[in-house]
Amino acid sequence: MPVQVKLAAAWTSFMFLYIYVDYLALYKPGFVDDLRAGTVHEFDLGPIFVAAALTLVAIPILMILLSATLPARVNRTINLVVAALYIPVSVFNAAGEPWSYSYFYGLSIGLEVLLLAFILRSAWSWPRRIASPTTQAASRDGDPFGPPQQA
Repeated sequence: MPVQVKLAAAWTSFMFLYIYVDYLALYKPGFVDDLRAGTVHEFDLGPIFVAAALTLVAIPILMILLSATLPARVNRTINLVVAALYIPVSVFNAAGEPWSYSYFYGLSIGLEVLLLAFILRSAWSWPRRIASPTTQAASRDGDPFGPPQQA
């Protein structure tokens, strides 16, 4: 499977998890009341908060498209940078949360970090060279040094 497809799939999985964690947080007692009062955790809702939240969600959303379309060298670099930056962002999501929700946040952060680690590993181990068409054809036909295939 091409590395670009793996990366786009991993960012898609990350986004589903990222969004559902925020959605499921709405079920915590008092969360919606705090929203109606104009706060999220200890942050006041307003244009700056909303713009920051949109940015935090838009970057991984765009990474799905960028991972599928950018050239290999740029793709590798941008995936390494963005995935590395999102590890502390994911961990920060549990700041200030009560211990009663430690399993929820521990599981969600753990899964997000595992996906980001997969992205980092995939981008880091991306082959530096693309195999020549001759090598690709030989690998499709089996062992190039083995007995010839019968037609």
